[in-house]
Amino acid sequence: MKTFQQPLSPEEEAFYIKVMQEQKDSEEGKHARDILVERNLRLVAHVVKRYQGSADNTEDLLSVGIIGLMKAIASFDASKGNRLATYAVRCIENELLMMFRAGKKTAKEVSLYEPIGTDKEGNEISLLDICEATQIDVVEQLGLQFQISRLEQLFNAVLNEREKQILSLRYGLLGYDEMTQKEVGDVLGISRSYVSRIEKRALKKLREGFHHKE
Repeated sequence: MKTFQQPLSPEEEAFYIKVMQEQKDSEEGKHARDILVERNLRLVAHVVKRYQGSADNTEDLLSVGIIGLMKAIASFDASKGNRLATYAVRCIENELLMMFRAGKKTAKEVSLYEPIGTDKEGNEISLLDICEATQIDVVEQLGLQFQISRLEQLFNAVLNEREKQILSLRYGLLGYDEMTQKEVGDVLGISRSYVSRIEKRALKKLREGFHHKE
């Protein structure tokens, strides 16, 4: 399963940029802007990945990178002949560099090769060794965050109260402990087969909503 939606085609990109710019204050314009942001999140993650050696928290870098992306989308001029992605990369990097300058930091200030200790065999360990061992896949992390947020929205939007209750009990949501279908049935006073039918129906709703194309 891909963590992000595929980038827009040149035709789709041009369409949404046109709608956003011509209907800026309308719901259609805002929706077009949101699509442009969502379809370029992978770009943010890849730019941020270059700065993972900095002392700044990855989530902070992602937040700043997304601000750069939003500024790029708001100020993009298609008449200059560039693709949005090309322009956005510069804006994202500029936003990150501004953050580093404001904090009097740059990624180069961190000495990744400086020894910080030794392992059990007496070999020196550098910060680079630690980073390589614990490096977070930014693309996967950011994609997971958006998937969780989307599922939470769908959970409240498409399920009825009984379906929410069944899934919460089955999968340990909303503070409940995970239960088997039989245990859920005992708690609610219904049969295990009825619990199974409701669970399958609820999961189908979530699956269809999650994969719905804009």
